[in-house]
Amino acid sequence: MTSVSSDTSIAPGNWLGLLGGGQLGRMFCHAAQSLGYRVAVLDPAADGPAADVADCHIAAAYDDPQGLARLAGLCAAVTTEFENVPAGSLRALAEHCRVSPGGDAVAVAQDRNAEKAFVAAQGIPVAPHVPVLAASDLDAAPQALFPGILKAARLGYDGKGQARVRTRDEAHAAWRELGGVPCVLEALLPLDHEISVVLARGPDGACRVFPVARNTHRDGILAVTVVDGAADPALTARATEAARAIAEGLDYRGVLCVEFFVLADGRLLVNEIAPRPHNSGHYSIDACLTSQFEQQARAMAGLPLGEPRLLAPAVMLNLLGDIWFDDGAGAPREPDWAGVLAVPGAKLHLYGKREARRGRKMGHVTCVAPSPEQAMRDAARVARALRLPAPDAP
Repeated sequence: MTSVSSDTSIAPGNWLGLLGGGQLGRMFCHAAQSLGYRVAVLDPAADGPAADVADCHIAAAYDDPQGLARLAGLCAAVTTEFENVPAGSLRALAEHCRVSPGGDAVAVAQDRNAEKAFVAAQGIPVAPHVPVLAASDLDAAPQALFPGILKAARLGYDGKGQARVRTRDEAHAAWRELGGVPCVLEALLPLDHEISVVLARGPDGACRVFPVARNTHRDGILAVTVVDGAADPALTARATEAARAIAEGLDYRGVLCVEFFVLADGRLLVNEIAPRPHNSGHYSIDACLTSQFEQQARAMAGLPLGEPRLLAPAVMLNLLGDIWFDDGAGAPREPDWAGVLAVPGAKLHLYGKREARRGRKMGHVTCVAPSPEQAMRDAARVARALRLPAPDAP
């Protein structure tokens, strides 16, 4: 197949490709298929959330030449559902078909040090930090970075691959525990709350930004997202402008999430970027005119981007495998789905994973209501039914 130029749209009925077989891929499949596309998923697992619903599953490693050749030969465009797919694979695919996002953009997001350097180069603030490539970097780190967080530069997610450190000695111990891999040491700051901006950018540079989401994390994993249109307008404008600048600086094509820290004094700092749809954007499936996954399909196909307007206030609860287990060490039990669906406006999304494990993302519930207060009350009812902590109002 010859490559598809960036100014040519790919009509429904054609094949779109996806690297990755998780829940983000599953939701992409649903959205692309609803537009009339067929989807091929390349993933090494024998089955999985995306492979189970795709029109074609290529069971191969992400850097397997034969698997990549088959995907490129079948699909007019390819995307990814997670940032740790080899950037080289995306570059190789781009020689034969349209790829969004591109390998160079994904490579920046794969390394925390490269990511922070890139964001800072755009004139956008990040937390005070230093790269840690050797033990001597910890010795030379400014005292102002303690207490801090030591994070592995690559492959960390959902709080994994990082540790809070109060002193230089603790930082050395944590670095050894992480295997002496390249890291970043970042100062702990007076955090007020966290927000995220999800946007889509098409091949022509057109950009559509979803409403700003306010996020609550527990144990490093997103727990609650609130989107009610009530965010401070000035803060929203600053976050949106920064996210757009990052997308333009990367020459990005596809769906991108930028996570921000909002400090107690009102300062806005970029935490990290995700070159894909994001957990904090799942609310868009039920609460927006166009979801982040439909935007992903539109962007890679070169179609006009949809309107991401918020239709109603929403509160999303992340569902981890923990809710299948009692506090004790008993066998898994089925959560009270009837209790969840008895709540008006509650929309349940389960990802089809065959085994519930603690800390594993199994699904989400989005509560959509006419008012922010009602959405929060409904989310509290869902939380009680699932034995989750009650969500906190912004």
